[in-house]
Amino acid sequence: MKKKYRDIGYGEGDYEACMEHESCCETISELNSKAMVMDGFDDCIAGTVELFGRSPIVCYDKAKVIDKLMKDGMTDFEALEYFEFNQLGAYIGEGTPCFITTEYKL
Repeated sequence: MKKKYRDIGYGEGDYEACMEHESCCETISELNSKAMVMDGFDDCIAGTVELFGRSPIVCYDKAKVIDKLMKDGMTDFEALEYFEFNQLGAYIGEGTPCFITTEYKL
């Protein structure tokens, strides 16, 4: 199971999923044409992140990403290891997505 980053604008799957994906990608692409998304993780998108002087990037919910990896057949350890090395640890340029942890109480 190899999940990949890709440039926005490439939809896959059935028509409805593809149209939902394309709508999401069009919105993000309007904000930043270099923003990247992860194949198969559209339902894990938490929103976008803006920093001063930088274009918005896609932000994923870390817990949802790890849950999705486990639903795809990984153990919790394998999912966390895969996430940390292949997704969190990937830097593909300024459009590389970020991840948010929402389970902390401040």
